[in-house]
Amino acid sequence: MFNLLPRVLGACVVLVAAHVQAQSHDVSRLDAELTPTGAERAGNGVDIPPWTGGLPQNSGPWQTAFHDDPFESEAPLFGIDASNMEQHKERLTPGQQQMLKRFPDYRINVYSSHRTASYPQYVYDAIRTNAMQAKLMPYGSGVSGATMSSPFPMPENGLKVLWNHTLRFRGHTVQYEAASSLVTETGQRMDTVREYRYYFKYSEPDVLPEDLDNKIFLLTRETIAPSHQAGSLTLVHETLDQTRSPRKSWIYTAGSRRLRRTPDLAYDTPDPNTQSLRTIDQVDMFNGAPDYYDWTLIGKQEIYIPYNAYRVHQPDLKLDDILQDQHINPDLLRYEPHRVWVIEANLRMGFSHKYAKRRYYLDEDSWSIVYAEEYDRHGELVQLTEGHLINYYDQQMMFTTLEVTYDFVSRRYYAEGLDNERGESFHFFDTGLRENDFSTSAVRRMARR
Repeated sequence: MFNLLPRVLGACVVLVAAHVQAQSHDVSRLDAELTPTGAERAGNGVDIPPWTGGLPQNSGPWQTAFHDDPFESEAPLFGIDASNMEQHKERLTPGQQQMLKRFPDYRINVYSSHRTASYPQYVYDAIRTNAMQAKLMPYGSGVSGATMSSPFPMPENGLKVLWNHTLRFRGHTVQYEAASSLVTETGQRMDTVREYRYYFKYSEPDVLPEDLDNKIFLLTRETIAPSHQAGSLTLVHETLDQTRSPRKSWIYTAGSRRLRRTPDLAYDTPDPNTQSLRTIDQVDMFNGAPDYYDWTLIGKQEIYIPYNAYRVHQPDLKLDDILQDQHINPDLLRYEPHRVWVIEANLRMGFSHKYAKRRYYLDEDSWSIVYAEEYDRHGELVQLTEGHLINYYDQQMMFTTLEVTYDFVSRRYYAEGLDNERGESFHFFDTGLRENDFSTSAVRRMARR
């Protein structure tokens, strides 16, 4: 059941008077009843265990960045399908209930819960510092006084919870190749392979808040396959305050042989990489400026979430093993009972967006959104997105290994992060990436190689 917090702050305008004050929370709680990231340290006494530090770096072997499953020997405790959904309804989101109703062969396999989230000590130290000095900018458009990771480990409103996801620690630089696939109603697939390179300015070691230059991260994304799209490039400079200074983005197509600015890569602009199944602000579950919505903190809830998804992360799997006609192969997915923060976004009067209401569920240990639910202007639930988390334990970092968006209207789905057939997974170290590798001139040189 929902544990409604004593004070719920909904509309962004309520924050106008509050944003100018830094957090006044007692940071000693992060050494006591709370974990260093702000989660409840204790378990629920039944099936959610206490947090005892998460997975250490030596939790298993990993080859070419694919991590062995520390829980490979475990079997599901039980499965949930349409026939027994009612008895588990309290721990299922509306999106999960919709999946079970629509697809007779869909199943949620529930396993023992392991609170595996862990981070390096310097990340915990940064979160503690953030707790003392981070502030919301006017109308929640950005955050000041924070670096490295989530700025508000003890949040009291929905916007602070959202920014904890947006600014969660994701390493310093990342480079990888992965496939994405759009699966139609009839089971036909359109696969695309891209190379991604990230430079996380916000989490750069020893960076000071005043040195961020309003940047969260820099990204290049190059299409490798299919052949008729190969060589296309996208460059993104993600800004911290996107209301004051919107993200900057450029696109290079092999046909035009020039890099051009794309001014509208935000909000509900259709994401061309998904054949418009998603909007741009659905990438990474949610991204960009939050100013179109009033954000409400609903509370905390115990539900079954995609977690420790090592089985679907393995390099011996083929895309054919993972992608079924209407949904991901449920035998490869793992769900566990965990506590989540629940926030809701309702479209503000005078603003236009494809989605009138949105609800997000965030893992309390990592601040990662694990479920995103989108509603149309008639109040109908039209989409569910799942983020399947693992701890990249050699790095001590929680990140998705797979994200899947199900569209209930078109009966299509889109999966991304499919690196199984690429021979190697994420590279978080020795990438050699630097900030100047993400300038427009550097990308032009890359395109002309």
